[in-house]
Amino acid sequence: MAQPQNFKNHGRFDPAFHFFLAPMTLLNLAFSIYATIHAWPGFRHTHLWWIAMSIVLFVMTGKMRSYALQNQDRIIRLEEQLRLADLLPEGKLGLVDALTIDQFIGLRFASDAELPALAARAVAENLNRKQIKALIVTWRPDNDRI
Repeated sequence: MAQPQNFKNHGRFDPAFHFFLAPMTLLNLAFSIYATIHAWPGFRHTHLWWIAMSIVLFVMTGKMRSYALQNQDRIIRLEEQLRLADLLPEGKLGLVDALTIDQFIGLRFASDAELPALAARAVAENLNRKQIKALIVTWRPDNDRI
């Protein structure tokens, strides 16, 4: 059985992205530059096109990952807004609008019991996600995020 999730071990890698796509597109870019240098001036147009397309693939891979993470952040914000709406007393519902996406992302790991107080503290002290996660006593795992 895996170790329970906590502040120290909650970061995750997506093997397909981190160990295949990103390294391969970077390797493709490096090899295209190497091949162009060593084959110059023969086929220069083809080799320069290869470098350009390697850059496109590398940037596209990074943007793909970035869009997926931004979408997850928006979903987390919505989930935590709904969770806070259930847990906060009616007089403190204004906290939901005062929190930033970064703070919602940190708060997702807080247990229901400590979430209202931690949300108020996050707004009052303008805490970032890392500071919020460090303050969590009872960790609520999020095993679905990659």
